[in-house]
Amino acid sequence: MNIINARVESLRRAMADAGLDGWIINGTDPHQSEYVPERYRSRAFISGFTGSAGLALITKEKALLWVDSRYFLQAEDQIAGTVFEMMKIDTPSHPDPYTYLKMNLPKGSVIGIDEATIPVSERRRIEGVFQNTLVLKPMKDILDAVWTDRPALPEHEVVEVPVNYAGSSMQEKLKQVRSLMIEAGATHLLLSTLDDIAWLTNLRGSDIPYNPLFMSYMLISTERACLYTGEKRFTEQLRARLEEDLAIRPYTQLQDDLPNLWKHAVLYYNPQKTSVMVERSFGPYEKIEGREFTTDLKAQKNEVELEGMRRAHLLDGVALVNFLGRLDRENGSYTELELAKRLLDERSRNEHFLGESFNAISGFGAHGAIVHYAADEQSNAKVEGDGLLVLDTGGTYAFGTTDVTRTILFGTPTEEQIRDYTLVLKGHLALASARFPEGTNGYQLDVLARQHLWREGLSYFHGTGHGVGFRLNVHEGPQSISPKPIVAPLKEGMVVSDEPGIYRSGSHGIRIENLLAVQEDEKTEFGTFYSFEVLTLCPFERDLIDPEMLTEEEIEMVDAYHAWVYDELYELIDDEAIEYLEYATQSFLGEE
Repeated sequence: MNIINARVESLRRAMADAGLDGWIINGTDPHQSEYVPERYRSRAFISGFTGSAGLALITKEKALLWVDSRYFLQAEDQIAGTVFEMMKIDTPSHPDPYTYLKMNLPKGSVIGIDEATIPVSERRRIEGVFQNTLVLKPMKDILDAVWTDRPALPEHEVVEVPVNYAGSSMQEKLKQVRSLMIEAGATHLLLSTLDDIAWLTNLRGSDIPYNPLFMSYMLISTERACLYTGEKRFTEQLRARLEEDLAIRPYTQLQDDLPNLWKHAVLYYNPQKTSVMVERSFGPYEKIEGREFTTDLKAQKNEVELEGMRRAHLLDGVALVNFLGRLDRENGSYTELELAKRLLDERSRNEHFLGESFNAISGFGAHGAIVHYAADEQSNAKVEGDGLLVLDTGGTYAFGTTDVTRTILFGTPTEEQIRDYTLVLKGHLALASARFPEGTNGYQLDVLARQHLWREGLSYFHGTGHGVGFRLNVHEGPQSISPKPIVAPLKEGMVVSDEPGIYRSGSHGIRIENLLAVQEDEKTEFGTFYSFEVLTLCPFERDLIDPEMLTEEEIEMVDAYHAWVYDELYELIDDEAIEYLEYATQSFLGEE
């Protein structure tokens, strides 16, 4: 029997023992992380699907996997030959998983879910869908009975980000947070989100691949702060420094401490990020619900953080151009994994490089049409002949985080590829050059990146931009640029990506991504207006640009960007890459 099918059968036996008719696996951890430690890769364990988002549902008769458009092709491939069926999120033909359960299971059926991974808000949503027809039962994870060699909770060493990189000390940040707590009428603040805790404490870990985080909670009062995490993570010197401002307690002790807050306490927490397991420990004191104050503070980078991000992108640009210059000279044959490794090697030459900020996406030809394609030894395609390579990579540096995508031409392009690339570029430029008034949300700008594709009857089915952290997660909220009406105004110091694309199944994919920092542009009688500062330094793919499709203003934007890239990188790159840089950044206006 297929190993996935065997695991599903084992899970069904555990469900029967627990009196369950269904089991939901949401694939996250107790902190609602997008990327999780090995212990919580339960969705991948049960289904074989390795993407970062999705939901698995097991009933007595069915095994279903819900994924969004980024993962349609990947999921279809990874679950082939198993009992799993793919369900497409946000498509009319496939209901959401909770509606599916209500439609297909008998009244009174009991549906289980791990109480450690379901947030309070999701429990409420599911119960709202189920109403009085089905019973939701958050409980201890029954997957433990199936996953017999399940990894333990990680407890890796934690390091401190120096204040000269962070721009603000933990003490200063705690003061900011406490001021906002008092303003909101709270005596205590519960933090469950790992990146918020890392930012607030100026600490970084390695519990989760690519994300510099450590498993932890924080409980902050107006007078003291407690960090709940593995106690062996710290050197004696670091622990002594930290304990001047916060108590360090075992990770699991939070559930012992929460019931014992004084009876007049007012606890502020985020129901979207707090698990039902933690909620069970709340005492009979008053609660206030809302987004963590730290999330918004973290998103607006201070000037020291921004300068670090600029420096990180400069170093990243050197690595990218050295890499592209060597490719340009060699004109050889490679594999997808080899090219990703070569770029990693270029980044690793810099002493400030700490590692990749996410698993590299290196997709050639038809693989480029899989939005979040992850090459492995089985799928690892040869990169040779004519075709396009979508290379989406990023780095974590001591003082910043990068995320960049370039579509690289091998051989001779087709007219369709040139047209597609130029349309994507037009959208990319339109967003990068936007000016917008204070209070503008990302969803109000999203159409700028799509307009040229839409005019041609084309589109893409992922967001245009996500927030990026400072030496933190490559995906960071609350800001985003997407069709989803997320209310999170773009504010000075926020960093977002600009990454429109087009994906032709079985043929090619194209994506162009730079990171942008929100900056104040000018104040007029109509208010304060903002614009974007481009952070990423890397030429566009010159031989895929059709200047006849660009307006004069767009050509000027491309030329200005390339002139800036040239000026910043020329003195820093290897001699062997200069010829490539000179060609890639030539002025289009100069050719007229």
